[in-house]
Amino acid sequence: MNDVLETQSMRAPGSVKRLLGFVLAAFFFAAFCALGTWQVYRLDYKLDLIDRVESRVHAQPVDAPAQHEWPAVSRETHEYLNVKVQGELLPRYSTRVQAATALGAGHWLMTPLRNAAGEIVWINRGYIPPDQPDPMTAENTQGQFEVRGLLRISEAGGAFLRKNDPAGNRWYSRDTTALSTHHGLQPAAPYFIDAGTPRNLGEEITGFTPKAYPVDGLTVIKFHNSHLVYAITWYALALMVAGVTVWLHKK
Repeated sequence: MNDVLETQSMRAPGSVKRLLGFVLAAFFFAAFCALGTWQVYRLDYKLDLIDRVESRVHAQPVDAPAQHEWPAVSRETHEYLNVKVQGELLPRYSTRVQAATALGAGHWLMTPLRNAAGEIVWINRGYIPPDQPDPMTAENTQGQFEVRGLLRISEAGGAFLRKNDPAGNRWYSRDTTALSTHHGLQPAAPYFIDAGTPRNLGEEITGFTPKAYPVDGLTVIKFHNSHLVYAITWYALALMVAGVTVWLHKK
């Protein structure tokens, strides 16, 4: 009798360990499956986003959003929309923003435009080397201009580890709110326009020597999309957990 009780007491801890092992295995299996499914949803979202952006870029240009439309402007609904705007360019407020482009390090040349309603829309006229003077002056910008390009959402704050310094006139991001406040230009749109038509970077920029600055059409439209790889990885981990659990059970 004592021998039977002793055997049962020895088996009890082993049963608890097996139960705990199954619980942990089930938890990780469910967690990995959930993460894989979440990545599948993210993949669907990213593919839909890419399709929407492609349709915006290649669509006929529409009027840039007016002030009453600004609250509804967002990355999801307006980023890379092909737009046009008419008005007076204000070169005396042109500001250089640090940039790294296919043509090398330099600046984006940002110039505000005032439309007929008095609204300010910042125009990214394109890339310009650090030592290159701005060819635009008040004398050669008389009259009305029409600018066409891609709508981009304002880049608040600055760049990685570097904040915009309006007082020192050092800019690391195209922050239209800060630019407008610094120059006393209101009301200002919460977006800017990358002037020009996007280039095929692989074919046109390699060995390309600009004849004049700034160089427009350098907008890079690229979305990081590794969700399929992530989904496969998570599902594979779930199968590994299931396989190891079955193998240990049989053993």
